[in-house]
Amino acid sequence: MAAKLFSPYTVKGVTFKNRIVMAPMCMYSSHNEDGHLQNWHRTHYTSRAVGQVGLIIVEATAVSPEGRISPQDLGIWNDEHIAGFQELAGLVKEHGAKIGIQLAHAGRKAVLEGEILAPSAIAFNEKSKTPKEMTKDDIAATIEAFKKGAERVKKAGFDVIEIHGAHGYLINEFLSPLSNKRTDEYGGSAENRYRFLREVIDAVKTVWDGPLFVRVSAHDYHEDGLTPEDYITFANWMKEQGVDLIDVSSGAVVPARIDVYPGYQVKYSETIKYGADIPTGAVGLITSPLHAEEILQNERADLIFLARELLRDPYWPRTAAKGLGVSIEGPKQYERGWI
Repeated sequence: MAAKLFSPYTVKGVTFKNRIVMAPMCMYSSHNEDGHLQNWHRTHYTSRAVGQVGLIIVEATAVSPEGRISPQDLGIWNDEHIAGFQELAGLVKEHGAKIGIQLAHAGRKAVLEGEILAPSAIAFNEKSKTPKEMTKDDIAATIEAFKKGAERVKKAGFDVIEIHGAHGYLINEFLSPLSNKRTDEYGGSAENRYRFLREVIDAVKTVWDGPLFVRVSAHDYHEDGLTPEDYITFANWMKEQGVDLIDVSSGAVVPARIDVYPGYQVKYSETIKYGADIPTGAVGLITSPLHAEEILQNERADLIFLARELLRDPYWPRTAAKGLGVSIEGPKQYERGWI
């Protein structure tokens, strides 16, 4: 049986040469605090393309200055950012990888000077700043910022957009009843809590017709929080809106103890995949090629998102190919050492 990990995957006319995805991971390396890419980013992402990753998703990139997690986050809030991302896209594609970007807003988890925004004026924990509850104007402006970010990403020549709806950041804060205590049309029922994400997706799709992913935290790990079953409902709505794949992570909307082990989030991917009949990506302590192959062969996910393992080994696809008995083409410059 051929290794499914190295089979191509096509969505909206974009084909990834394999099912290996570099998950977005913040580098906190925009040292001038202006959101611009640095040489570090060019080296970091391009080296994984050289290593034969099929899809590389650039780290959480803020759609507005106040939407950064830290002052060193990348940004896409003005047209001056386009040139750097255009250069990066060219570098990555030169080595046969596709490139995506995670559009993000940190919400109440922004560690910045000045005012921070959230659906409700509730701090993440006792050490965190209390955010300002967003007004309708704030909500409209943020939705417009996601749209403008997507427009810039398209001009930069990216292949995929992922909307960051996970890990306790702004969209996740709207979705979870633990962080959203609003009494207007953006709070209360599941439909109302989903409204902000619905409007973000609709806005993005007015300027973006390529593959669209959404990352979610499928479990709040709190007795009053959301579970994967709740996310089936959200995933069905996303599918109706034209989202192509759900990148399934978990946690971080409130402080919680999480028992982690290899593949601990794969069951959430499987639940959403079959509950909503939508493609999913699995992520979380997937390090073994055999484990990745098992997930795909048993149809528990459609793509494998690797995070820390690709920090340890930029050439993990080569490692995986050798482990699965597959021959993959490497860079011609490395032919003498690739076999």
